[in-house]
Amino acid sequence: MNQSYYDAVTKMEGMNVNEEYIQGWQAGFLQNPKREEQRVTEAYEAGYTDGEEKSSDNFANWT
Repeated sequence: MNQSYYDAVTKMEGMNVNEEYIQGWQAGFLQNPKREEQRVTEAYEAGYTDGEEKSSDNFANWT
């Protein structure tokens, strides 16, 4: 597994980041397809976008 992925997920879990955000971030980072439209939340969407960019800048916004 990619060390930066592991470190980011560990950091988010330690910060008690919103679970939807974490799931979105993981999916975006790994370039998985998005959830179906009816299951996408604001937190998931934000996480997905940040994950695609491999950004950890917004973790604190979702605690």
